Amino acid sequence: MKNKYSLEYIKDNGLILLDAIGGSHAYNTNTETSDLDIRGVFICELDDFLSGNYPQQINDETNDIVFYELSRFLSLVSTNNPNILELLNTPEDCVRYKHPLFDLIVKQKESFITKQCRLSFGGYARAQLAKAAGLSKKMNWEQDKVTRKDLLDFCYVIENEKSISFKTWNNDTYEVKFCGLVNIPNARDLYAMYYDYEAEKCFSEKFDEKDREEYKKIVNKKGDPMGFGYKGLINVGDSDNLGISNQLRLSSIPKGEIPICNIIFNKDGFSQHCVDYKSYCEWLEKRNIHRYVDNKTHGQSYDSKNLLHTQRLLNMATEIGEGKGIIVRRPDREYLLSIRRGEVDLGKLIEDAEVAIVNMDSIFENSNLPDKVDPELINELLIKIRREFYKRTSYCSC
Repeated sequence: MKNKYSLEYIKDNGLILLDAIGGSHAYNTNTETSDLDIRGVFICELDDFLSGNYPQQINDETNDIVFYELSRFLSLVSTNNPNILELLNTPEDCVRYKHPLFDLIVKQKESFITKQCRLSFGGYARAQLAKAAGLSKKMNWEQDKVTRKDLLDFCYVIENEKSISFKTWNNDTYEVKFCGLVNIPNARDLYAMYYDYEAEKCFSEKFDEKDREEYKKIVNKKGDPMGFGYKGLINVGDSDNLGISNQLRLSSIPKGEIPICNIIFNKDGFSQHCVDYKSYCEWLEKRNIHRYVDNKTHGQSYDSKNLLHTQRLLNMATEIGEGKGIIVRRPDREYLLSIRRGEVDLGKLIEDAEVAIVNMDSIFENSNLPDKVDPELINELLIKIRREFYKRTSYCSC
């Protein structure tokens, strides 16, 4: 059975319990290019609740709009999920609609603040910090890593005790299409390379066309073949020298031919490059262009939006441990925006964050907050809200 629930459906059928503006607009850290995040809570219809045929949450394609079903919402409340506790403490001017029954939850919001916030808010901040400063952050990848390479970039010629990049070693001396490879027995990804000088004289454009035709006549007159028919090193696609396979090509080599070099192919390196390049291209397609421009503009080697959230979450966690509650509308707005603009040095940000984490841990260790949310309170709210809501509506088909 196809699920009928959608953003339009819950709105048109009066199933919304809370509809609010979240994210940077709620924090008051939004800029001109900030997306508008909508967060909310809905309740499924009675028949669907009884059958279990309803979604845990509904969202649009970009996750700019997300609505949680009541059970899912309260389940996340019980784990002190930062996004959910922030939604529960949304500033009044960001609340677009609130069902009277949702006030039953709002009245208990202080009861949901526990020592679990140390791990939920603080742990999320740690993750954001690692995400922001990670060396594998795609916008900081080295240029040669995100440039599409072919198989020959991962081939090396063995000379004495050294390996030399094939392209450097070759320096366009030998044309790839006239080369032939054979596996060297008992050696993984090691090949002997041969060269077809006859085919080169007949077909290579390095020779004048008139000279090539004259040489072909001489070969034909002798009754000799115009080369050995080597397959070249790679299977070439429509573009120059971009392999359409992940394997080097093998050829049949006549007896008596002498190899000109031995080649080792770093197949694992090529495979990893293909994975990285595909991931990079997907990131380019999906990235938030304004956020990317911000980072490029300020020149810092970090994602400023991630570090803004790191500092915000650590500050909020500290406030929670100190008994100040969940302050969504940020009093430290200007400092957070200076991080977003890249005006704070990355080293200082990391150092400050590490100090803040130690301070937060100490505060929570001495906090009088409860260890966890009372599960009975969660159950009572679920039962009461569903009973009252279904009593006031006609969603039951019986």
